[in-house]
Amino acid sequence: MPTATTSAEMPTAQKRATQSPWRRLRLVALTIGALAMAFGLWTGLTRLGVRLPASAPAIADFHGAFMISGFLGTLISLERAVALGRPWTYVAPLLSSVGALALLAGVPRLGAAAFICAGAVLLSASAGIAVRQLALFTVVLAVGAACWITGTLLWLLDHPTPAVVGWWLDFLILTIAAERLELSRMVKPPRSSQVTFATVVALLLFGSARGELVQAWTPFTAAGLMGCAAWLIRYDIARRTVRLVGQPRFSGVSILAGHVWLGIAGVVLIAAPPGTTAFSYDAAVHAITIGFVLSMIFGHAPIILPAVTGIRLRYSRLAYLSLALLHASLVVRIGGDLLERPELRTASGVATIAALIGYAATLALASRISRRGDRTL
Repeated sequence: MPTATTSAEMPTAQKRATQSPWRRLRLVALTIGALAMAFGLWTGLTRLGVRLPASAPAIADFHGAFMISGFLGTLISLERAVALGRPWTYVAPLLSSVGALALLAGVPRLGAAAFICAGAVLLSASAGIAVRQLALFTVVLAVGAACWITGTLLWLLDHPTPAVVGWWLDFLILTIAAERLELSRMVKPPRSSQVTFATVVALLLFGSARGELVQAWTPFTAAGLMGCAAWLIRYDIARRTVRLVGQPRFSGVSILAGHVWLGIAGVVLIAAPPGTTAFSYDAAVHAITIGFVLSMIFGHAPIILPAVTGIRLRYSRLAYLSLALLHASLVVRIGGDLLERPELRTASGVATIAALIGYAATLALASRISRRGDRTL
């Protein structure tokens, strides 16, 4: 996922991460976030019908909470804390970590309360940025944090899962889109593009306020997703970086592919709205979370992790294999959803996890080889 810490600022951020007395707490939050991701993937497989040893049905319903609040909420709030460099902002990822641990302990209400508090800290930090630097992207970052709080509050109040997920997805989409908006200043888009961007944000928020993912007609959400994808494809700086070589090109490919999947999610909601088939809702949600969000993580992991941990990572061309597998798994998943083929959905889940493991292994191997002085990978 993109972060306010850009590649140009990475050496400074790495130095802060290495020297900061908060480094150990960062690593604690990052470790718990990774644990939340692991359990989120595990519960996702069980929901797809994969029989795993020592399965715990009691937490299978927390798949979305683990992935969005426990993992991504922790990661996003940790990124923001590192970028701001203020000790109190680290309370957000620590609270989010507490929420993830509460889910593991089978205490979802405590987890929800912790996530709401984490969102409140993130919102305070984001609002403070918006006050000091009033711009569309800073305002949208604050709105994204508010969406996390709203979705979690609805979850705490036992609202239907699709209504909750609509707000959680807005949290992820607006956070990423706002940060891409900030970086788009380097390509100098016309001022009218900001009006278009604000309109797209309004469509997404209105769709979630209407609870469209619970309904069989999702005009505002679908239009917002397709409009956001079109805006990002048109103005994202990734259109330039994809023409470069090495890590910048890989990031550009990952980001642009993610934008395409965001648009596909909107198309799915129009062509096969929730309730049309047994799994049409699942297709749209995972086009966003796997296709859009995980593509961003693939493209930015070599920047994000060094900024957070101070550990330098190296890029390898082999990363394209994992990226291709990730997108192939999503094609299979959406096909399985729309055709109502459970076996395809199960296979896609296994392939997605293989792509994540393969990418992590590729970065680790490339970094280890680089430290030994061999750059041939």
